[in-house]
Amino acid sequence: MNKTELIAAVAEKAGLSKKDADSAVNALLNTIVDSVAKSEKVQIVGFGTFELHNRSERQGRDPRTNSPITIPASRVPAFKAGKAFKDATAL
Repeated sequence: MNKTELIAAVAEKAGLSKKDADSAVNALLNTIVDSVAKSEKVQIVGFGTFELHNRSERQGRDPRTNSPITIPASRVPAFKAGKAFKDATAL
């Protein structure tokens, strides 16, 4: 499912116009991105948690030359699914 299909599904389930659903989906996604970028945790009970993880500097290898390289420290977004989400997708 891509973003356009998600907007159409939200519009249908919520009884909204596609324009209103587009605004709602975009507002939700922008709010999550802005909050995580400020190192805030976004927790949606039953769905999951979005947060920022810090990766330490580490050693790696250049696959072309096999020489060691230093991979710099970075911040990466992460998502952890909630229990209800995990249970709904379990086989």
